[in-house]
Amino acid sequence: MFGRRRPLRLDTERMVLRLPIHTDFAPWVELRVDSRAFLTPWEPVWAADHLSRKSFTNRVYWAQRASRNGTALPLFLIRRDGELLGAITLDNIRRGPAQSATIGYWIGQRFARQGYMREAIGALTHHAFTQLDLSRIEAACLPENTASRGVLERSGFKYEGVAQSYLQINGRWRNHVLYSNLRHDRRGKTEVR
Repeated sequence: MFGRRRPLRLDTERMVLRLPIHTDFAPWVELRVDSRAFLTPWEPVWAADHLSRKSFTNRVYWAQRASRNGTALPLFLIRRDGELLGAITLDNIRRGPAQSATIGYWIGQRFARQGYMREAIGALTHHAFTQLDLSRIEAACLPENTASRGVLERSGFKYEGVAQSYLQINGRWRNHVLYSNLRHDRRGKTEVR
């Protein structure tokens, strides 16, 4: 669970999911720059210092604090050969009656549509349900993002509706489709590894 001395590491067939570390800076910048046009339609506008070392250092420290405090699990997807593929975050972890969190993710353009994100979502969902004792994981994406909708649906998430003006994406308030995965899903069978 949270607060452990050893940093969290989730192993999948082809990847390791782990917290970002300072030496990830150069590969992260390279992947974000190479994938900028691919990611821009789906993400908030990048801050002016988004690709700076200081911003990345703050990201690393935030990831460590959030993991230690049990509020989020921001993980990098590292292929077994050491290549950075993208990131996935279990965020807004709510305890008490809710026992829920949200999931967000991105993948570098050259690694898209190869099953990596489905593998990562499966591992993180399993961890959230079995190790963190969460009951519900929520996700949201733009209605026209068919790739993201597809990976969520193939990962056991079910469509719940539309949130109006949910997030600012690429500089505009945008509606999002909402999905959820429940540990004990009564809406139909959901396979969690």
